[in-house]
Amino acid sequence: MVHVLSSRTLLRPTDPERSRAFYGERLGLPVYREFGTGPERGTVYFLGGGFLEVSGRASEPPSPAVALWMQVEDVTAAYEELRAKGVEITRPPVKEPWGLVEMWLADPDGTRIVLVEVPGDHPLRYRAGV
Repeated sequence: MVHVLSSRTLLRPTDPERSRAFYGERLGLPVYREFGTGPERGTVYFLGGGFLEVSGRASEPPSPAVALWMQVEDVTAAYEELRAKGVEITRPPVKEPWGLVEMWLADPDGTRIVLVEVPGDHPLRYRAGV
């Protein structure tokens, strides 16, 4: 078995500065570390129990099969905050049939991001008898 000590998602944006502005300033993700120099330097952001590294440069946007899932405490508050910052929301908060509240947006390269709120009574938070 592989013993994983840490993990991160790697994004290679088409415009690194634009992506750093999006993740750092507009989404407000805190920086874990930075490395290298110049426009393609790396920035690693905290993502709750993981990390997001934005570094290097890609010639094409990522596959539409790629998406980031981020759990937040209050999706409605995140919606209001992000709209005020001019972030384009592709789908406002909706309570899904499976009980999670989800909101969708995209980064500057089109990487889909879902912000998820897990209500207090949802099975992901609580299981009777356990």
